[in-house]
Amino acid sequence: MDGLECSEIRWSEIKEQTSNYRLDSHYYEKKYVALNQKLLSSPHWLLRDIVLKPIQTGHTPSMSNSSYYGGKIAFIKTDNLRTNHITNSFNHFLSDEGNREISRTELREGDIITTIIGATEDVIARTALVLEEHLPANINQNIVQIRVNESIVLPEYVNSYLNGIYGRNYLRYLSRQTEQVNLNCQEVSSVVVPKVSMNFQNSIRECVIKAYHLQQDSKREFEIADKLLEGIVNVDVDYSSSITSKSLKSSLKASGRLDAEYYQPKYDMIENQLNSSNTVGSTCKIYDNNYIPIDNSIYQYIELSNVDTFGGISTPDKMLGKELPTRARRFVKEGQVIISSIEGSLQSCALITKELDSSLCSTGFYVIDSDEYNSETLLIFFKSKPIQMLMKKRCSGTILTAISKEEFFKMPLPYVDSKTQKKIAEKVQKSFKLRKESKQMLECAVKAVEMAIESDENTAIMWLEQELEVF
Repeated sequence: MDGLECSEIRWSEIKEQTSNYRLDSHYYEKKYVALNQKLLSSPHWLLRDIVLKPIQTGHTPSMSNSSYYGGKIAFIKTDNLRTNHITNSFNHFLSDEGNREISRTELREGDIITTIIGATEDVIARTALVLEEHLPANINQNIVQIRVNESIVLPEYVNSYLNGIYGRNYLRYLSRQTEQVNLNCQEVSSVVVPKVSMNFQNSIRECVIKAYHLQQDSKREFEIADKLLEGIVNVDVDYSSSITSKSLKSSLKASGRLDAEYYQPKYDMIENQLNSSNTVGSTCKIYDNNYIPIDNSIYQYIELSNVDTFGGISTPDKMLGKELPTRARRFVKEGQVIISSIEGSLQSCALITKELDSSLCSTGFYVIDSDEYNSETLLIFFKSKPIQMLMKKRCSGTILTAISKEEFFKMPLPYVDSKTQKKIAEKVQKSFKLRKESKQMLECAVKAVEMAIESDENTAIMWLEQELEVF
């Protein structure tokens, strides 16, 4: 019958082939049996034989102990780990004390981290290389830390392998399909890694390093764009000043707010120095109509965790309309800007590029564009400290603190001349171009590893060299 697959295996073979007596049918799917046979038929390592320390999961320090949180150590969770990428939208930062509680998985440059627990198969086996820019950092219990022995194998090669068809599918092959899809450390340790020459590994390392250099260049271009706006939105504010006096009658009548935070003098100082009659409501168009996804159509879905520090969007999920969460209701187009309305994620602002045209984003974003400001200038505006502070001022709520549409419309936007806007646009566009090239280069490294497995190392190196000439 079409779509029905059947495999037969003897009990004696199960006992011989699996140390933990796997009886789940998933483990014996033909595609996985063929994958295992292919990788075992050539020289290989097991992951446990090429690590400096045992592969282990992180942990979550007690959330009830406030002394464990609020520091500067990034706490990486499943949402932060994407395909070959670690996002910077962290929900929690550990204190030094909190980090000591889980010090055994404190990350260092060159570590590889992989998701091992998720609601679906797509969530597990997301793998990325830890860079200096990610540190200091630690991981929770849904992620494993892999620290390879560089005298045997290079982390750039192992990471590229695990991000490719063979490595990621091998992790899925070893996974168990229960209420959640999951792997344990022993299973990750059993991943088969093809043996390749150090010469080939160095070619992969060189490609990966070049990709990360492009990322750094991208950041510098974005920072230049930010500085172009500094003279307009940079304000001299005493952020330590916290006492002010307001008339209850006049304050309540004007704002309807009684919370003390709303009346902090720093916010008045910012608004007075910006001195702008332009507001979001008077200069921007907001798109907040709910879009109803078509059940069997595939959409790219953008969540807060997909937005990076520099206004880009990394690896949005591709999902059928019927599988999307109910918050996936904002239809976005190229050139629009999305801005988080949630207080803890106000920095999550991003530009919708051509690749993301006709995607859906969460209702946690405001979607805007403007005839008076180009999109790149709007992006830099909303990521600037003064505007971020004023957005925070306008947030309200109890369970979920956010900025309402009414308050968002009142946000001031200072005038920017067309010449400055053009310069900002050029720098932001160059930043995005460099980041795209970096991503493509990382994909080339992954493809070269796959090619070495399918063909031979020399063919893969020649192909990689040709591809890199384009950059």
